[in-house]
Amino acid sequence: MRELDLHDHTWDEAFRVFVDFYNQHMRTGSRAPLRVIHGYGATGAGGTIRRKIRAFLGEAAASLDWKPGEDLEGNPGVTIVYPRKVLPAPADQLAREILAFCSIPRSESKIAGKFRKYAPREIKEAIRSLVRQGQMKVISKASGETYVNSSGE
Repeated sequence: MRELDLHDHTWDEAFRVFVDFYNQHMRTGSRAPLRVIHGYGATGAGGTIRRKIRAFLGEAAASLDWKPGEDLEGNPGVTIVYPRKVLPAPADQLAREILAFCSIPRSESKIAGKFRKYAPREIKEAIRSLVRQGQMKVISKASGETYVNSSGE
């Protein structure tokens, strides 16, 4: 079983490292389980990476299965992941988050402020891509442009 240790990462870094590691593992043709070491967290209530990685894994049920380490080996600082399909790239995740955020018209600066954990270039590219794909509309006003989810969701 391959291992990935996410200690010493912020959540954003851990998420990107996990997706890259998972997808590289899938591209080798292996379906062997992955042992993801995220730690339990210093608060005693479960750390940020543990909570968020498990929430993400729950949302990615179409691509993988997973089991908490406490169920399999008595270790709440570990999660075992059983790969089935490649995961969307983190840029796709950013685009989904921007679409959800733009259920009402938002300026680029509001979008950038909300997603400041991403590089400005990544945000601009995601917005442009969503507009090109017709998933977001540009609304021009005297005060500048705003962006809104085309489906109104």
